[in-house]
Amino acid sequence: MIKEGRLRRVGLVVLLLAALASAWWAWFRPVGPRQGPAPVALQDGWTVSSPVAEGLDARALEQAVGGVLDKPLDVHAVLVERHGRLVSESYQGGMDHSVYALVSIRQGFGPQQLHDVRSVGKSITSLLYGIALREGRVPDPSARVLASYPALERTASPESRAIRIQDLLDMSSGLDWREGEPGRDDELRLFWRRDVPGYVFSRRVIHAPGTAFNYNGGGTAVLADLITRGAGMPLDAYARQRLFAPMAITHWAWIEDLHGRPMAFNGLRMRPRDLLKIGQLVLAHGQWDGRQLAPATWIDRSMQPHLATGVSDFRYGSQWWSGSVRWHGQPVTWHAAFGNGGQRLFVLPALDLAIVTTAGAYDQLTTAIAVNRLVQGVVDSVRE
Repeated sequence: MIKEGRLRRVGLVVLLLAALASAWWAWFRPVGPRQGPAPVALQDGWTVSSPVAEGLDARALEQAVGGVLDKPLDVHAVLVERHGRLVSESYQGGMDHSVYALVSIRQGFGPQQLHDVRSVGKSITSLLYGIALREGRVPDPSARVLASYPALERTASPESRAIRIQDLLDMSSGLDWREGEPGRDDELRLFWRRDVPGYVFSRRVIHAPGTAFNYNGGGTAVLADLITRGAGMPLDAYARQRLFAPMAITHWAWIEDLHGRPMAFNGLRMRPRDLLKIGQLVLAHGQWDGRQLAPATWIDRSMQPHLATGVSDFRYGSQWWSGSVRWHGQPVTWHAAFGNGGQRLFVLPALDLAIVTTAGAYDQLTTAIAVNRLVQGVVDSVRE
């Protein structure tokens, strides 16, 4: 009995030491030194250039980028392109964890690593809806959502039947939906719900559709379902065929829910360089390498924000955020895909400029504010 007790205690000590070693490795393992800001030529569709050649002050740009990389904000990457050329590209290691992971780990990042871009996938889903609309595979945004779900429509309230697809795009459905609240996160439950449209539309309507902004990943999931039904293939397969492959975006992933469906609202993984390509596509009104991938009319529509969000001066429309900075004393509008943790894609059409950030600062407001303010710093470096 004494021997067994000692063996048990030794076993527990070994397990504890192994757990401590694992935690130490997760938190303190070494990562490579910071890379950048000179961009890397990878033969992946990007033409690299210098800030000066594209009308930016190199020193001012480096200071702006360093301002977020040098601080304890857990920013992993900052990339800048202008006039269709990659002019600045920086990476560094830090703490990170994928969606639904219980713990963070310390890891390195570089040009070839995928990064969790969270809700940036919502804006990509909007682009895919526009492509599917051009092909006649999905209803017009003016259509009522439940007209595509007759079984739900038969038992829905008059208020729910009035919700249009545009209301889902604008996050103005009026449904009682909450995300990120203690004790209730309606988006989190999307992971295991089999009937996503039924789950989303089980919520009561608390605002007239189209009148009030309320962040709602469930609406994005329904948009993805409409694309999947109309295209006759999963969302990720449609994205590969119609958007990513033509742009030479080959290394990416769209994480699936419990039922094998790509999570349009938060499951996308991309290289920052490839996310920046999406920015260039938007700046080019949907064209890539001379080919019209997304309809120019859809891009223009997406850059017309409909609703105030209550977050700073930001507005929202068609799954894209909008705001403004100043350049030479004049307001300049930006449009952006936002993801929790510091994931950003900013496009500034007036300056032909796009910026990408990735980070591991999930639910950390300080980093969110810092990467949003970075846009002004980059714009301040634009000389012509």
